[in-house]
Amino acid sequence: MKNQSIKKNLDWTCVIIYSALVIMGWLNIYSSSLSSIEDTYQKQLVFILLTIPLIFIILAIDGKFYEKYASIIFGFALLTLAGLFLFGKTIAGQRCWYAIGSFTIQPSEFAKAATSLAIAKYLSDSQINLKEVNRQVQALAIVFLPVFLILPQPDPGSALIYSIFIIVLYREGLPSWYVWTGFITILLFVLTLVLDPQYVILLALLVILIIHFKSRIPDRNLVFSGILFLVISGFVLSVHYVFQNVFKQHHRDRFNILLGKTVDLKGIGYNTNQSEIAIGSGGWLGKGFLEGTQTKGGFVPEQHTDYIFTTVGEEWGFVGSLFVIALFVSLFLRVIYLAERQKTKFSRVYGYCVAGILFIHFFVNIAMVIGIFPTIGVPLPFFSYGGSGLWGFTILLFIFLKMDANKVNEW
Repeated sequence: MKNQSIKKNLDWTCVIIYSALVIMGWLNIYSSSLSSIEDTYQKQLVFILLTIPLIFIILAIDGKFYEKYASIIFGFALLTLAGLFLFGKTIAGQRCWYAIGSFTIQPSEFAKAATSLAIAKYLSDSQINLKEVNRQVQALAIVFLPVFLILPQPDPGSALIYSIFIIVLYREGLPSWYVWTGFITILLFVLTLVLDPQYVILLALLVILIIHFKSRIPDRNLVFSGILFLVISGFVLSVHYVFQNVFKQHHRDRFNILLGKTVDLKGIGYNTNQSEIAIGSGGWLGKGFLEGTQTKGGFVPEQHTDYIFTTVGEEWGFVGSLFVIALFVSLFLRVIYLAERQKTKFSRVYGYCVAGILFIHFFVNIAMVIGIFPTIGVPLPFFSYGGSGLWGFTILLFIFLKMDANKVNEW
């Protein structure tokens, strides 16, 4: 009866979209790796086949298990991240993997689901009010604990993904100034890299004065406006120091290329340039499956991982790329729709986390591939090569689908 209940209540729309994305992802990995001596597509097929028993295990576990043991799961995820500093394997300068023979596993891919469970567990407490400062600190601590362990690996791409949790917290009552502060900080940082600091400070002063004099009680806000201007000025003046002394050289190069301050088509900008050429060469309908000349020529490095969307653009063209994007957007919207229908706050918040994580991966990866975002190593869900990524996203999604299937038994 329980198996029949799962079959009946499982959201098959999400399952079908998930299956379509995984299959299409493998086809593109197959195409992009044919010119390579590595058996990448064969390994990915094994990873895909192993997701089948993984999904059955997730669905067989009682839905309440994930809520009851969310804190323990999160604690274990933090331990696996911390353990990398002692037992991790370094690949391409990053200490992000555990090695078991020839097999490697990346714990940060699984920590996203664990963090989502922890946030959902924390916010589902009836006593939690995110208008209180101490609750804000506790919620943000859950988000930033894994970030502090991921950044030194170094893995800025995975760390960036956790910024989406701020939107989830905002949806659940976090004051809006957190979101605005983050947005304005990024804007000021980029503007300072493009313009001279004094011009950015003058622009900030102009905006603050306009807001100040439009305020209904300008006298009361005078001190606040002055402090805000000093803080912004201090931040702007520190940007170049941070950029030159905290950022690594390859990060600086990528920002400079993105902002048009440096042109290096044969060096640090090679990947992005070749990616844009490959996508642009696909035209409206693409060159056809296995017919991509840029793909077959191996011009785009890491094309089966972070740059897998270049294969879609070249071989499937604009129409095929639009279809893939439509599938992803359909999945995001479906998960949000299901989240809104949940009967418990825990499963609702977890659903928002699932949609958010999948979306930010999708957005950053494609923005990176088409050259409007720096290259930071963020995989495209269900498409990019890798067992850890595929299993991590599968676990993330199907835990939610299990919760959704179980909602008929909740009050």
